[in-house]
Amino acid sequence: MYKKQLGFQKFACLFAIVAAAVCFMYSLGIITDIYDSLYATMMNPNDLTQTSVPGSIIYYDMQPFNKTYLYSSIGLILLSCLLFLTNTNVRRKYYVGNYVATGLYCAAAAALTFWSHIRISAFKAQYLTTLDFEALKAFSELWGRTYIESTFWLDLHYLVGAVTLVAAALLIVNLIWKVRLMRGEDELLKVGKEAAV
Repeated sequence: MYKKQLGFQKFACLFAIVAAAVCFMYSLGIITDIYDSLYATMMNPNDLTQTSVPGSIIYYDMQPFNKTYLYSSIGLILLSCLLFLTNTNVRRKYYVGNYVATGLYCAAAAALTFWSHIRISAFKAQYLTTLDFEALKAFSELWGRTYIESTFWLDLHYLVGAVTLVAAALLIVNLIWKVRLMRGEDELLKVGKEAAV
């Protein structure tokens, strides 16, 4: 039983670091389409009211969020490394450090997922309701720029969030399994000691 749990434990910790890396990669690409289609429409970055396409200010509106999301995903990578520093991936018995590392990662993963979902959903609504797509299409045809109407990169946050939450769930399942096995082992040792007396 311990062999299966230890294998699952290693997988859960590896999946946690992969999920954190996925968040980081997503933070690098989330504004790709928006940059390609909207950056050139801003005629004066010092005065964001000067634009060829009404609503294209969303590119600048998303910058602080994207920066915070990038730093948060780096933080999540560091927390996933903490799982390995505390030997959460291989330890037979868990100690305080293992519980802390698991708890911090799970809390951070859940917080990042829910916060990013709220913000990205709001940006998607802003993109679809305030951007003048006819003006953007005309601008793109005139200047030979990329015309993108798709919200693919914004919608991708559902998949990224799901991967992150699955990583947290695996760590929680592993922790519950580990605690049960440790309690069972302690009870067997206690019975063994009582029998020896």
